[in-house]
Amino acid sequence: MTTSNAENRGNSDEHDAIVAKARRFVDSRSKSAAIVACRDEGEAIAEILAPFEISGPLLAAVILYPLLRDLNTAPNTDEIDPQALALADGLVHLSRFSLPTDWKPGAALATPQSEALRKMLLAMVSDARLVLVRIAEQLYRLRMAKDVDIAEQQRLAMETREIYAPLASRLGIWQLKWELEDLAFRYLEPDTYREIAKGLRERRSEREAFIETIIAELHEALAASDIKAEISGRPKHIYSIWRKMQRKNRGLEQIFDMRAVRIFVNDVRECYAALGVVHNMWPYLRGEFDDYIANPKGNNYQSLHTAVIGPGGRTLEVQIRTHDMHRHAEFGVAAHWRYKEGGGPVDAFDQKIRFLRNLLDADSPDGDLLEQIRDEVFEDRVYAVSPKGDVVELPAGATPLDFAYYVHTQVGHRCRGVKVNGRIVPLTYKVKNGDQIDVITSGEPNPSRDWMSPQHAYLASGRNRAKVRNWFRQQDKEQNRRQGREILERELTRLNINDIPLEQISKYMKFDNVESLCVALGAGDSTPSSVASAIQNLRGDQQPDTIRTRRIPETKATGAGQIAVSGVGDLLCNFARCCRPVPPEAISGYITQARGVSIHRADCRNFLSLNSRSPERVISVDWGEPAGATYPAELTIRAFDRQGLLRDISSVFTDEKVSVDTATTRTDKKNQQVVMELKLSVPDLAALSQSISRILQLPNVTDVTRGS
Repeated sequence: MTTSNAENRGNSDEHDAIVAKARRFVDSRSKSAAIVACRDEGEAIAEILAPFEISGPLLAAVILYPLLRDLNTAPNTDEIDPQALALADGLVHLSRFSLPTDWKPGAALATPQSEALRKMLLAMVSDARLVLVRIAEQLYRLRMAKDVDIAEQQRLAMETREIYAPLASRLGIWQLKWELEDLAFRYLEPDTYREIAKGLRERRSEREAFIETIIAELHEALAASDIKAEISGRPKHIYSIWRKMQRKNRGLEQIFDMRAVRIFVNDVRECYAALGVVHNMWPYLRGEFDDYIANPKGNNYQSLHTAVIGPGGRTLEVQIRTHDMHRHAEFGVAAHWRYKEGGGPVDAFDQKIRFLRNLLDADSPDGDLLEQIRDEVFEDRVYAVSPKGDVVELPAGATPLDFAYYVHTQVGHRCRGVKVNGRIVPLTYKVKNGDQIDVITSGEPNPSRDWMSPQHAYLASGRNRAKVRNWFRQQDKEQNRRQGREILERELTRLNINDIPLEQISKYMKFDNVESLCVALGAGDSTPSSVASAIQNLRGDQQPDTIRTRRIPETKATGAGQIAVSGVGDLLCNFARCCRPVPPEAISGYITQARGVSIHRADCRNFLSLNSRSPERVISVDWGEPAGATYPAELTIRAFDRQGLLRDISSVFTDEKVSVDTATTRTDKKNQQVVMELKLSVPDLAALSQSISRILQLPNVTDVTRGS
């Protein structure tokens, strides 16, 4: 026997002795019914944990734990191994976590609160393996709950669904997760549970035998194709079936993966080769194939999913992936629990889970890693409690001021003091796990500039310091006002708008005055396109109901069919080239000597000059709203020439439903500059404004102006 084997044998004998000592202690107590119940509970939890091959001291702690929890028995270190006793005390401490006291049967927890409770559970334990024991204890409680009242069943089941089943999923303890979910579902939705169980039409053992048969057939077929693969499988559990029915809005008969297997191969080529083998063995169901290798999910999850009709006409889901893909799915951003729960990107908590899962591995050493759990794995978060009992996650080193900003930005801005556990403390106090914090606020926000400085240690969160900086930034509106004025004037200039008062625009956009509108534009709270929309709507309010359809502009004069001319009947009409009005801009008509009625914008300089000379020729005209009507407009675009410029501009016009009637291009090859003069047909002013905005955002475009 080697030295290493001898040491392992010695450790095993020592651990067996520790467990035997714990059992003797429990048996030596009085044989009351309570003692017997505690002993039976400890042994039942130990049996659940048997497949995990936990260490001797932890197994001893499991046996002792119910006695310490319920009867307040306090053995000394002469009677019990000190390490086992410390672990048992940790389990007693852990058992104090439960649902909030104001919880009522049937009321689910909010997702952030559930997540905070799970994290607090992990952060407070002294040994991460105790989490495994607590999950096993919860499973034992569920198994024994069939004889308790319905309210207690539902409370226990909701606690399981909200805290312990997701925690088991995150730790990868699949053996316990499925039973936890199924039992909780059975208590919370008994009628639905029975309906699905009945609909399966076969016992679990029969489904498991079916999976074993499938695995054997797949091994033989893959080996014949020289594909070395590992295969695992399990029948889908009732809760998982119900979840999929809800998520996909399908009936039980449309769930094709109640029986599922996974095939693990060495590389991507073998993934597709294995898929071919599977499809040659059994017919596949159309619409049930997903290639997440070629098209990974948003969280980079990769696998091939297909559903086939297996032996006996039974449906079967097959997932195929490489070993690397599987490791990523288990430990990375695409972990099974995350893509099932719809979580976000990986963060520090995922690193903690990785530590915990490694720790739960039977081959993991018990030495230094245990010492690192509290000092390193959970050193970056603390958990405080609000006066209402909500658990709040904060960064390590957080202050009560961080807590105030977490509650609400305005609470942080108005914070004037805090109470921690009923005692007034400085704002620089460092929050500890379990602290209850009550924020004292004033009537008006008044942050201090010192809060922005990390050196003063008022705020540990950079995000909260940014909130303070933003508050001070908002106090100085002059820069925003100046920039907003420039934006407003630029938008009105490029649209050639000068007949609508700025006060009318700001009032329509629900600003108190033009100054407020400018500040909003400068701060980015309002956009130039919203100004164009406001102008469109303001002019639209003055439009009459009657209109005639306008023909597409041609080189010769257009007729009167496009507009309504008040008081003179139908006349030949055409749009003045000097201003090219577009609805809903105010318009007026001028009777020419040879070309009928010329339609101008009401603020057109040429029209104002004609009106002053011959006011008797001015007639009233109005826009209408014909379906599909378009109106002429002119744009001048200046840009540095590049390949694809004309294509990009045309794409903008296509998206905005603007037609290009004529285009003239002048190119300065020496300076690589181009000027485009375009005659367009546009549906309205808003489309013209949006087109101008988008063209200005194209690379190399320097200026876009509307013809006047």
